[in-house]
Amino acid sequence: MNSIIKTSAERVSDNFAYSMTKFFRFIADSFFLKRYGHRAVVLETVAGVPGMVAGVWMHFKSLRKMKAGYGEQIREMLSEAENERMHLMFFIEIAKPNLIERFVVLFSQLLFGLFYLFMYIFFTRTAHRMIGYFEDEAVSSYSEYLKMVESGKVENIPAPHLAIKYYQLGADARLSDLIKCVRADEQHHSETNHSYANNF
Repeated sequence: MNSIIKTSAERVSDNFAYSMTKFFRFIADSFFLKRYGHRAVVLETVAGVPGMVAGVWMHFKSLRKMKAGYGEQIREMLSEAENERMHLMFFIEIAKPNLIERFVVLFSQLLFGLFYLFMYIFFTRTAHRMIGYFEDEAVSSYSEYLKMVESGKVENIPAPHLAIKYYQLGADARLSDLIKCVRADEQHHSETNHSYANNF
């Protein structure tokens, strides 16, 4: 009986996480269409929120419970947040967002930050599952972006120096090389968050 109820609850949780992912994807698609560089700026701003929220919440949970077993998870989540922050820095150099887009970035970050904090405190499993789905969508978006670059529809400009240094790429690295590195990061974040969700 309990296992059936648990399975049902998990199904509801996963469906909600997936529906929220599709909702945010619809907004991004509607606002940015095929402008993947600008889309990346906004999405990476939002993507930098979950890891920080989760890491800080786990930190305080460890202090509150006076248990040391959260260290690896805290480091993983904070590392994820830092990685997403660096993605934002790369694409700001490429897309050079205007004032309206910068406002959208700040507004999106504020709204999503509050929403995710609520989700993480009260529905931790769902929160991790949602970010797992978000990262799956990010992998898909970067794959589409890469196709446009490789087909010549988007100029394969030199990768920003910051990205070359961060990923230890060759001096002649291009945008396509950067996208592949960022996509690999997003795949790792997807696996991490789905794993956390599976273990709740």
